[in-house]
Amino acid sequence: MVYTGVVTTLSLIKLGKISVGDFNPTDKMMHTSAYLVLGCVWFFYYVMKNSQQRNYKADLLKIAVLVILFGMLIEVLQGTLTSYRTPDWYDMLANSLGVLIAFLIFIFFKKSFNHLKQKINLFL
Repeated sequence: MVYTGVVTTLSLIKLGKISVGDFNPTDKMMHTSAYLVLGCVWFFYYVMKNSQQRNYKADLLKIAVLVILFGMLIEVLQGTLTSYRTPDWYDMLANSLGVLIAFLIFIFFKKSFNHLKQKINLFL
């Protein structure tokens, strides 16, 4: 998935200070947002690819664990592959929080995502 590659690249390259207009987002907000989107991308991929979702919650939980482990791996790689990045436990926590929020969205709005899937499949 392209977004996974984008997150990986942005996590390992040297970045300057990022600001959006007059708003200066904190590092942890950026981590949470990036992993919220990453979790949503992978969860939506699961919804679209699986016609029978017998183990929906368990499957989403497995995906969530994998995405969280991916975030931890990225933090380790920042400390081992780069001289300008350092691993941070709070980054891992922020990443995990983003995945948890995405997980809860997909649990609570399961019917809505399945309805969206049906509409998309009508066009494919």
